[in-house]
Amino acid sequence: MPLSDAAGYPVWANALIFLAAAAVVWISGGRLTRHLDAIAAKTGMEQVFVGMLLLGGITSLPEVANTVTASSIGNPALAVNNLLGSAAINVLLLAVVDGFVGRAAVTSIVARPSTMMMAALCMIVLILIAAIITVGDVMIPGIGVGVGSLAVGAAAIFSFWLAAGHDRRSPWSVDEDGDGRPDAEEAEGQVEPDLTLAGLWWRVALDGALIFAAGYALSQTGDAIATQAGLTSAIVGFALIGAATSLPELVTIVAALKLGRPEMAFGQVLGTNFVNLALLPLGDAVFRGPPLMETLGSFETVSALLGATLIGVFMVGLLEHRDRTIWKMGVDSAVVILIFAAGSAVLAMI
Repeated sequence: MPLSDAAGYPVWANALIFLAAAAVVWISGGRLTRHLDAIAAKTGMEQVFVGMLLLGGITSLPEVANTVTASSIGNPALAVNNLLGSAAINVLLLAVVDGFVGRAAVTSIVARPSTMMMAALCMIVLILIAAIITVGDVMIPGIGVGVGSLAVGAAAIFSFWLAAGHDRRSPWSVDEDGDGRPDAEEAEGQVEPDLTLAGLWWRVALDGALIFAAGYALSQTGDAIATQAGLTSAIVGFALIGAATSLPELVTIVAALKLGRPEMAFGQVLGTNFVNLALLPLGDAVFRGPPLMETLGSFETVSALLGATLIGVFMVGLLEHRDRTIWKMGVDSAVVILIFAAGSAVLAMI
């Protein structure tokens, strides 16, 4: 029963596989966050670094599977809109979880300058994508990859590297009460202190493998359900597949905020976006035809700008650094939700 033939299965079968894969992602994602938090405690790694590099990289595995699959079958709109949809939805999830988990506005308890650096750089990469789609792309002879997609991939990787080391280079000093971690009584039982570092890494590898397999199942069955429902590739990629492949991010955001690790949550969201956007050259290389970004249009332009706008709202909140709440969430989180709703309505009309 190969998932590549999911479009030929009954809708109820695809729905059951989708729900089972979502359950695997939920359980594995929660464990992954706790294990990585334990590794950070044992090694002294910063929460932002753990969130951006480790959580961000591992939770991007479903997007890797979907980008390669969609591009190889000649559906670049599905591949790119999955990446852009995930970029916007990941930020939306951070806002939603802020209302359910946080006792204060999540941006009021984030202090590391690297978080703001990540936000600024992620906005730049998304705006670059919108600009290249508007201007057009050309193929690099002999490589089979467009100049534009290669530039986006290079910009995402460079931004990832620049943000990762920003705290060490920054002249800013962090003045905060405590370290944002729960007290010893609250943290008890959240991690397994008896596990060795090697044991924790093995568990991280297992969780990552489960998330990759479940993410692939989510993307394949989600695409099949959408096809059976008669939806377009752009909407499917942005909304359904983007939401499905963002399930690992939802689980890890919830777990990170419950552990009192807001830096890890932000690092995970923005790090995942960097990794996802760096996949564009891979999709371009697999796609047989003109430059991948040359096949895109106004839908993808608006998608990219929507993601940049949502990140920009949170960046304002990070700079303001005030605990202003509405509807049990930060004002900036509420604005993010409203803008996402408006942006989705615009996309539905394109």
